[in-house]
Amino acid sequence: MNNKALYNISYGLYIVTSRKDDKFNGQVANTVFQISNAPPTIAVSINKQNLTHEFISASGVFAVSVLSEETPLSLVGHFGFKSGREVDKLAEIEHQSTPGGLPYVTESTLAWMEAKVVSQADAGTHTIFIGELTGAEVLREGLPMTYAFYQQVKKGTVPKSSPTYMPKKEKAGDKYVCNVCGYVYDPELGDPDNGIQPGTPFEKLPDDWQCPICGVGKDEFTKE
Repeated sequence: MNNKALYNISYGLYIVTSRKDDKFNGQVANTVFQISNAPPTIAVSINKQNLTHEFISASGVFAVSVLSEETPLSLVGHFGFKSGREVDKLAEIEHQSTPGGLPYVTESTLAWMEAKVVSQADAGTHTIFIGELTGAEVLREGLPMTYAFYQQVKKGTVPKSSPTYMPKKEKAGDKYVCNVCGYVYDPELGDPDNGIQPGTPFEKLPDDWQCPICGVGKDEFTKE
């Protein structure tokens, strides 16, 4: 079986948030899709081990922030490679609340939606939560971030808990891989978002340069 066939399925990139009692949490998700129009219904796929799964299961509600192509990798990394059990992900991130009291990210967000869970399906490692919309708003015009754009243009990676995660094959060359999140620093591309021009060898990166996704230092990188 050729798993590369799965690469042809289209995905987006979103931040899904929820609450449990007076606490809030959010995570990156790439499987958010519309189920029906009357009533408007969407579904999200969340790993059972994630704190957001626990929050949605407890409260029966969730919100979705639709990210734009201009979203910095650091924002994706903040919600994708940090655990809400260890840090308050929303503490230092610009956000507002939906009418139902759920947080949505305002930075780089094109639109938000909130939903009440009406059904759910067991999908092995993940649960598919199906929710009827209770609110939605467009914040700005722009192009939504697709999963393909995130990987091919932004050179982003996904955590192992993602439903689309696949191990990367080793490649020869002078690229360096982050031991924490799997981000690959390619000297030909550099890191323009953080002032590193294309053609900059890894050895020439400033000592204080950090992984643009998870924020660890150069000492956490290994040559491929």
